Amino acid sequence: MSKPKVIAVVGPTASGKSSLGIYLAQKLKGEVISADSRQVYKGLDIGTGKVTKKEMAGVKHHLLSIASPKKQFTVDDFVHLAERAHSNILQNDRMTIVVGGTGLYVDMLLGRMSYPNVHPNTKLREQLEQRTTEQLFVQLQRLDPRRAANIEPNHKRRLIRAIEIAKAIGKSPVHRTTLCKYETLWLGLPARPAGGSPTPAKLKKKIRMRLFARIRTGMIAEAIRLHRAGLSYKRMEELGLEYRYLSLLLQNKITKQEFETQLERAIWHYAKRQLRWFKRNKDIHWVSGKAEALRLAKKFLSGHK
Repeated sequence: MSKPKVIAVVGPTASGKSSLGIYLAQKLKGEVISADSRQVYKGLDIGTGKVTKKEMAGVKHHLLSIASPKKQFTVDDFVHLAERAHSNILQNDRMTIVVGGTGLYVDMLLGRMSYPNVHPNTKLREQLEQRTTEQLFVQLQRLDPRRAANIEPNHKRRLIRAIEIAKAIGKSPVHRTTLCKYETLWLGLPARPAGGSPTPAKLKKKIRMRLFARIRTGMIAEAIRLHRAGLSYKRMEELGLEYRYLSLLLQNKITKQEFETQLERAIWHYAKRQLRWFKRNKDIHWVSGKAEALRLAKKFLSGHK
């Protein structure tokens, strides 16, 4: 029995994944499953750069704004709900297009990665909770350098979970292409020069432009609304990146200028971690634009090699 076909559009933040995913969905009668670990949360819209209704252009999106930001949403939650969404898409005779930059989510959903069944260790978690993110990151580097190279170093809950797994089984999840549940076409943005990595200068410029556009659009006001609605500063920090620095700004722990400078640097480091993650997947076609992506997608769906 043949495996269902799926198109995955992956890459770092600000690379144009959402736009490409919508374009392909329009051309191929598809629907989008978002694979973003923070865009699943309600209200985290401007800060995460979540695609707007207008930008969706009528294309149905799944797994956006489905969870309360006050509660933890796990990779297991994502896979369960994404598989259900995929089944519904197939039943409607539509094409599934997975779009996102959270490599763990994408690889777990599409079967490139197995995940250890490690149960929560309450005693260990209580001990780790007393440590700073810097201390936790150093500990993870010692226990599991590979996971440390791809994790957000200020995301306390993820650091604790990664240490928990490393202590239980000695390593992080591993890639195993034999587990693939789907026949997947992997499309990556931004394009790479022949044999190289995507141009850092261009991506850096896009990250900067996108960040300041979001600040102008009301990112800070969004964080104020979230806090007034009951989202604690501690939880905001746990959500990472934009919300971590918004939390520090709203508590007057950093100035507006420090907020902009530190956040831009943090997003760039995050983009580099994303690129390192996806670089391991040799099946990714790093496309130069929408025309090339559509050509590859049509070839893939027609069954031609």
